[in-house]
Order: sequence, then C-alpha cells, then structure tokens
Amino acid sequence: MQIGFNLPNSGPLSPVATMTRIATEGEAMGFDYLTMTDHVVLPDTKVPGYPYSESGEFYEAEPTERHEQLIAMAYVAAKTSRIRLVAAVLVVPHRPAVLAAKMLATLDVLSGGRLVVGVGAGWLKAEFDAVVTTPFPERGAVTDEYIDAFRVLWTESAPSFAGRYTNFDGIVLEPKPVQRPYPPIWIGGESGPSVRRAARVGDLWYPIGSNNKHLLDTLPRLRAGIARLHQATRDAGRDPASVGVGYRVKRYGAAVPPLASDGGRRLFSGSEADLIGDFRALRDIGITAIDIDFGRPDADAVIAEMRRFKAAVIEKI
Repeated sequence: MQIGFNLPNSGPLSPVATMTRIATEGEAMGFDYLTMTDHVVLPDTKVPGYPYSESGEFYEAEPTERHEQLIAMAYVAAKTSRIRLVAAVLVVPHRPAVLAAKMLATLDVLSGGRLVVGVGAGWLKAEFDAVVTTPFPERGAVTDEYIDAFRVLWTESAPSFAGRYTNFDGIVLEPKPVQRPYPPIWIGGESGPSVRRAARVGDLWYPIGSNNKHLLDTLPRLRAGIARLHQATRDAGRDPASVGVGYRVKRYGAAVPPLASDGGRRLFSGSEADLIGDFRALRDIGITAIDIDFGRPDADAVIAEMRRFKAAVIEKI
C-alpha cells in the first residue's frame, strides 16, 4: 500500500520556500507520493459550499491564495527526485484537451516518469463560469471525452479525434509521456458517474470519504462503494482487479467526530491504535493508496506531525 501526503499549494503554507521544504522533507521521510489540488480562481469562500467538510467551509485558511496546479507540480518535480506527483485532482474541463494533454506529457517527461494524473469533473460553478468554455451541466461528459482525447494524444503517432467538445487531426504531440502507455489515471469523485468513469478508463478509483452527498466515511460504506465499483467495472467489460482503489484522508484523529450518520464509527477517528486499525482494515479490503492531509499552521508543525505520524502509525501498520 502506497502512503502519500497533501502538499499545500494554497494558503499560508504555499510560499515557495515552505512548499519546497515540505516536499523535500516528505520525500526524505520515505513517503511514496505527494498530492496537489486544482483551483484556478475561487469565489468568496466564506459562503459554505465545499462538499468535503461538515460545515461546507474549506479546511485551510486563505484558500484563495493559490498556485496553479500543473506549474506548481513542475516546480516541485525539479526540487525532488524520487517521490511521485499526484494531481489530486486535475479538474479536467479547466483546460482545453490538447493543451492539458501536452502539459501533462511534458510534466511526466520533466519529472522522469513520476506523474499520476488524478482527474475529476469539478464541482464549483462560480469557478467554471469564470474559467471554462464548456457548459457546467455537461462537465461530466466533457471530462469523459477529454480523457479519451488524452489517451489518443499520448499513444498515437498521428492522433485524430472527432468529438462533441474537442476535435483534432493532422497534428503531432511529442514527446510522449515517459510512462507507457501513459501515466496512471486516478479517477476522483464519489458519485455514480465518477464510479462509472473509474470503471471505464481508470487505473484507480480515488474517492474522499467525507463527501456529504456520497459518504464513504465508515468501513461498511466504503465496502459498499468498492462493491459498486467492481460491478460497474464488470459492466464496462473490464476485470475488477484491473482497477485499484485509493482513499484520501482530509482529517484524522480528534479532528474527526467519531459517530457517523449510519451509526458506525468514522474511519480515521479516535486514537493512534484506531488509526493503525483503519489502515490495516483498508489494506485488507483492497485499498492500494492512502494519502493524508497533515493540516497545520506552519511548515515546522506540518513536518513535525508528518514525522510523528509516520513513527506512531505508518511504521506500525
């Protein structure tokens, strides 16, 4: 099981020196991957609407101060040498398909084949209205089509594609990604369309457990979600074993209220022994990657907590 951490590219931890320090320290500690999020612009974040917290508010302070995801990932790639770089997740409709495919291929080449392309359709209409040229209600269809276009551009010497939202022919996209046939595609999201997208084209389904509309915050709920994924994968004509499952942990320990709405214990709530048990339980049900957000107010506190958590929990799994 791979263990990763979120590298903040927004808020008070986003200054270049701070971001670099957390990335390089995390690599030195032996974490397998780091994640970076994707927003181009945000509205007034004091207005609740964030789907992954109980209050509807962003977890981090000053989330509007933010580096563009792919440029920041390229910078971090140059400051590290081993750790894998996960887009968590790339909001696919934000960037035209051909441009995004080129940027991602370049990032995989520049990083020496360390890119993981986490993808999602997005959720924030105000951001779409400012950034995206395709209709917000069609973002799922746009995402599906763009992923198909990515795969054509990354694998074919003379790529050609005729879709509803993107069309190209008679072009060359070189160099191709280092990873063949292309970087791993992790499908974010917890809804039915996201599960079906993972079943159709994903190398891994990559949910967050705390989505208020599609909770996967207890072991029975997560098992049920994985069962839905396996059925959707069979329906798509693929072997369920070909699609891995990851899990994003936004908060843990005392920061997580222990009782879920189904009456069960929330995953990653409670003591260190509880957390160790959760890691083991998720490993046993087939989770292959887990990443943690070590949200703290400054770099010293983040790095100290990463070290403590690694010694107290990860090394005891």
